[in-house]
Amino acid sequence: MNGYGCTLKKEEQAVFALRGLYEQYGYAPYKMSKFEEYDLYVRNKEFLISDGVITFTDTDGKLMALKPDVTLSIIKNSRDEAGCVQRVYYNENVYRVSEDAHCFKEILQTGVECMGDIDDCTLYEVLRLAAESLRRIHPKAVLDISHLGVLEDLLAPLALSAEGQAAVYRCVGEKNAHELQAVCDTYGIPDPTADTLRRLVGLYGPPAAVLPRLADLLGETPAVAQLRRLTDAFAGSAWAEMLRIDFSVVAAGRYYNGIVFKGFVAGSPDSVLSGGQYDKLMRRMGRRGKAVGFAVYLDRLGRDQEAAGYDVDALLLYKDGCDLAALMAAADTLRQEGTLILQKEIPQKLTYRRLYAFEDGEVRPL
Repeated sequence: MNGYGCTLKKEEQAVFALRGLYEQYGYAPYKMSKFEEYDLYVRNKEFLISDGVITFTDTDGKLMALKPDVTLSIIKNSRDEAGCVQRVYYNENVYRVSEDAHCFKEILQTGVECMGDIDDCTLYEVLRLAAESLRRIHPKAVLDISHLGVLEDLLAPLALSAEGQAAVYRCVGEKNAHELQAVCDTYGIPDPTADTLRRLVGLYGPPAAVLPRLADLLGETPAVAQLRRLTDAFAGSAWAEMLRIDFSVVAAGRYYNGIVFKGFVAGSPDSVLSGGQYDKLMRRMGRRGKAVGFAVYLDRLGRDQEAAGYDVDALLLYKDGCDLAALMAAADTLRQEGTLILQKEIPQKLTYRRLYAFEDGEVRPL
């Protein structure tokens, strides 16, 4: 970026917007060291997004790591408080292999964590914060929600091996009904359960459309009932239209449970937000409470802009003496679709996707 218009990168703009949102909900900022003992990540490697960890030997001989994850550090360095919920947010750099560059990068990440007496109220608050976070990033966004209890209820009676269970989760996550049938055959999953799994893979859409079909398929199980309660709470809100039920949102492994979700915004092919409940990780680390949270992967926000090779989404040209109020109103409308700057002439080194002119109180494309 060459300095015209917005001097902050897209991810830096998001940090400022989201920090204000989280503080409005009473979340306290959480700061931590850049380093943790490497053993923390070895013992919980299944929880990490990337297996790669940068290590070094400290002056006392301990093997340390540049932190590849924030959640593990927060759990390790906080304490249980009976009957309460601890709410924190963070803006931290993590160090891991980037999905786009396939090499180690310093990645700015923000997110929230709730630990303690987690109930439906807390879960709804976190889901709503996730939806609001996506809208702060881009006006066009979708929040996909799932419940691991649905799959767990189906697989629990089968006593599958860890390998077999992982294979099922992988096929469901990929929406691969054909391979799912092959996995069911390999691991001896009965036909009625295999049929239910295949039908589950095909369920996707707004809660009002999916939940009746899910109840017909499974009955009103505790997992289905909780999904219904949480999504019903969005009815009539500004975020209701963003919700989708999608059982390809899975988090196999021994650390996650209950509600899991992913967020997507227009222009980014990958999810930019991911979260869910991780009570099992809390047990693993000796904590009594429950936990839920999400992370916003800020490195994914600018990929569309970087790939397109432009500095701003739109450039709006205006002339001296125009109606200032009308000009700013027009600019505000265009900014709902992305970044925009105002200029009287086109700067020589500025690149943009769309060019507009403000004339006679109206905007016209050029």
